[in-house]
Amino acid sequence: MNRHEQLWQVTDRIKKRSTETRARYIKRIDGAVKESRDRPRRSGLGCTNLAHGYAAAPSADKIRLRQLEPNGASANIAIVSAYNEMLSAHQPLGDYPPLIKKALAERQCTAQFAGGVPAMCDGVTQGMPGMELSLFSRDVIAMSSAIALSHDMFDGALYLGVCDKIVPGLLMSALSFGHMPAIFVPAGPMPSGISNNEKARVRQLFAEGKVTEAVLLESEEASYHSPGTCTFYGTANSNQMLMEIMGLHIPGAAFIQPGTELRDALTSAAAVRISEITGLTSSFQPLGRMIDERSIVNAIVGLLATGGSTNHTLHLVAIARAAGIVINWDDFAELSSFVPLLTRIYPNGEADVNQFHQAGGLALVISELLEAGLLHADVETVMGQGLDHYAQQPTFNSKQLLKWHPVAADSRDPAIISTMNAPFSEDGGLKLLTGNLGRAVVKTSALKEPDRVIEAPAEVFHSQQQLLDAFEQGMLEKNFIAVVRYQGPKANGMPELHSLTPVLGALQDKGYQVALVTDGRMSGASGKVPAAIHMTPESLAGGALARVQSGDLIRMDLMKATLNLLVDEQELADRTITYPDLSENQSGCGRELFSTLRQQVGGAEQGACSFGIEADT
Repeated sequence: MNRHEQLWQVTDRIKKRSTETRARYIKRIDGAVKESRDRPRRSGLGCTNLAHGYAAAPSADKIRLRQLEPNGASANIAIVSAYNEMLSAHQPLGDYPPLIKKALAERQCTAQFAGGVPAMCDGVTQGMPGMELSLFSRDVIAMSSAIALSHDMFDGALYLGVCDKIVPGLLMSALSFGHMPAIFVPAGPMPSGISNNEKARVRQLFAEGKVTEAVLLESEEASYHSPGTCTFYGTANSNQMLMEIMGLHIPGAAFIQPGTELRDALTSAAAVRISEITGLTSSFQPLGRMIDERSIVNAIVGLLATGGSTNHTLHLVAIARAAGIVINWDDFAELSSFVPLLTRIYPNGEADVNQFHQAGGLALVISELLEAGLLHADVETVMGQGLDHYAQQPTFNSKQLLKWHPVAADSRDPAIISTMNAPFSEDGGLKLLTGNLGRAVVKTSALKEPDRVIEAPAEVFHSQQQLLDAFEQGMLEKNFIAVVRYQGPKANGMPELHSLTPVLGALQDKGYQVALVTDGRMSGASGKVPAAIHMTPESLAGGALARVQSGDLIRMDLMKATLNLLVDEQELADRTITYPDLSENQSGCGRELFSTLRQQVGGAEQGACSFGIEADT
């Protein structure tokens, strides 16, 4: 396989930047490993602690859990799950613990459901007060998972989660317990409903007042209709891609639909595999050693090559820091300059993730990137060394046992998955914008060429609702750049501004030049409207966005990767910032419980973390 020199240069720069923090992290997890190498973790507990730890276990499990000596002990695996029955992506996870326990029992091992973590859905909360808890839920999930594992009864962990903040939060916690092996177990996407383009069309018609709420609800129900993940390529499905390309899944697990024999077989296989890589075996694979700078670079490459969610410009930073690795948006931008876009999945294409999987899926994308030298091939994974494990697809042999075969070299649908020789775009479609307003990221993979340079007057809003009201009143029938500020993590938890997409899209379709600049988020729903998001410093922290006035000219040039307020430098400096009343963001729907997190949260480019992690210390 080829070696791409720029990929290695970025990786080496990250290694150098992370030297001290990574060394501290490795020292910490190595110390935890030494406490119980070749012995079960529970052997460090006293008799009272231990008895409490398995008091409710079945008799057969108690017999195994009493065995503490190296030669007779068996592994005890933690199950940490985001199961709840309301959210379609997580509802299938309720069936997993019995499968896992059965598979482990056949290997003379045990599993305990160690704890559940909260799982909220941005699709339910978008435009609502609950969305302001969304980003913080990632950190709550990390802390909740840590509580589940704090009993120190476990030799490895299986993490059951799928959606937006859930998987990043679980992985941050898993890395805090990096002395143990970990495998992530997904649920898979729901079957395809109506096309994502049709869903977006009806939403826009509703925003324009051309269809009724009943028509809109019928469309939404046809899109979100059964157990499984939403089928567009947003943060949830980007999560599954990341777990695959970081070697944290059983190969091929990402996009197998729930309720199928193959899905259940892969779940059981995860249980078997975790038992094979604990500290009680010769194939010990602690997560903190497995995930290194190369794994993080591979994750960014996968995000870029597939046009994944912009939320991961936050989450991957936080995940890396939990492992003592320091990355920033410069790394994303440089990698994006030479990693091509190989997929067209909605919102940067018409296909959904089921069609993507049928066209060859992640195995084909990984195979293409490996061949071009655009992934570190020799990384450690839960299957052992080498990312080539993930260029294979799972199936059954004649005895209905799992087997893997190399993915076919050619795409089954070149309109969905292309090749390195004919990519959909020469770059990864993610840019870092810099200028006198600060730093922001923008997803360009779904933008048309005329929309990549916009110079227009600003229209300033302090909430989504203010913009929606202006649209309803007919005040936005013109070229403009919407500045939606005080949407950063300190101001109100950095909600996703999904509600703006239909109205801005409707104005764009009328022929107006429109764009968005915000310190909030848009996530995987970023589409045809240019959106400079995650602006940092945020407005409430004194960022220049707080000084913008309606009527000021803003120039967004995605070709030159610049974003500038065209106001005299001295005039801008002389403007006084008058902060709005944000009290409505501070209570209701549980927001009052998150006041401490809003006060201490870091900036977007630092991962918007509300607690100190290895790379911050």
